[in-house]
Amino acid sequence: MDEDDSQKVGRDVSLVRRRPLSPLERISQLLPQESLGPEVEQLRDCNDDRTEESLAVTEDSNTLVASDQICESDTPIKEITMPQEEITHLSNGRTVADCSDVQSQVGAGTPSHMAEPLPKSLPRETMIEFGELLVAEFRKKGRVEFRKMFQLQEGVRLQSSWGTINHDDMAGRPSGRIMRTTHWAPILIRRPSLEDYVLLMKRGPAIAYPKDASMMLTMMDVVEGDCVLESGSGSGAMSLFLSRAVGSKGTVLSVEVREDHLGRSVKNYKRWRLSWARRRGGEEWPDNVHFHQADLSSASSLLAGRGFHSVALDLISPQLVLPTVVPHLHPGAVCAVYLANITQVVDLLDGIRCSSLPLLCERIIEVPVRDWLVAPARQKDGDFCTRKSPLSNEDKKDLCGVEEKGESANDARPFGSVPYISRPHPEQLSHTAFLVKLRKYVQ
Repeated sequence: MDEDDSQKVGRDVSLVRRRPLSPLERISQLLPQESLGPEVEQLRDCNDDRTEESLAVTEDSNTLVASDQICESDTPIKEITMPQEEITHLSNGRTVADCSDVQSQVGAGTPSHMAEPLPKSLPRETMIEFGELLVAEFRKKGRVEFRKMFQLQEGVRLQSSWGTINHDDMAGRPSGRIMRTTHWAPILIRRPSLEDYVLLMKRGPAIAYPKDASMMLTMMDVVEGDCVLESGSGSGAMSLFLSRAVGSKGTVLSVEVREDHLGRSVKNYKRWRLSWARRRGGEEWPDNVHFHQADLSSASSLLAGRGFHSVALDLISPQLVLPTVVPHLHPGAVCAVYLANITQVVDLLDGIRCSSLPLLCERIIEVPVRDWLVAPARQKDGDFCTRKSPLSNEDKKDLCGVEEKGESANDARPFGSVPYISRPHPEQLSHTAFLVKLRKYVQ
């Protein structure tokens, strides 16, 4: 091979190496070999074979020679043989027989009633049992097409547009398992988080969304052992978040003026505690929320002798209850107010000014959350797009000879050449509420 030809081949190889790495490539190169999934290993092996067929390394490590030109030379090529025992072993030490066993245990294409035995559970891991609350979720193209919270019962079926699953098949299995319906649709069965529960539980009035409740807890700086006052129990969403924040050493006093709203919040609170005890093997959720039906503006006797580290108000007219609440709020503590529209915010500030209450308005905010979709780019026919390396004019001329032979520079690309595309989710949560942070001061 001439010196010019070797430089030409070197430029061809450098073009392939200059291709930008995909997220799958970057991450898989950092992970240990034994942690890679079978799909990644298969992609890696296939593309490594392509690279080895198209390029060969000579004795000089700085000189690369094309494989077709090596075959045309007079240099004899020694045939390399490998014992059959070594061929049957994979790079991570497992045999082909071991891999077939692993694939049979995955059960991705097996109905739930024909699944293989499950692996041993982790320490302190509890299996799903009857009476628990579960969430069934079906996703398609990055979107949630079906989500339902239900209680596991004997002899009952989970109904959906994608088929049914027997409740009996879910019992005794770990949470987070994908099960197949009668229509072969993959449904994820898992235990609900507190966020899932407040979004899917039965409601009376509108709830304080988890994003707003989390911000209110940050404003109020609620820690374990605090005594918190909540006015406007609603459906019990904020009561549950406060209950978890104050822990077993703290207390929450929740006041609601309407009897039907109070009944709904109490039911949701008890239902969550019962399900928590089952999923934790008897460990109880702290019973630290005390519900009362009263009008807080005229319930000074209910607050007599009490002091609160923070206050959460979810009322139409919170300025009417502030004169009763502020005397029981610790100096320097925060009162977080949840209001639906800006007119209520103006009325609140006007009421504080007219009543000469010792409150400072520190912040008036709303909490936007924007969901995104990130997935491999696909064409209209459903096939994955292929990332192409940019080529200069000189490089295109050099590669003309290779393309005439029916080959391209992308034939030697490593795995993970599919580009990713990201865009905002088409379904966005719009405005929910304004959050007002009031702090008590002492003159």
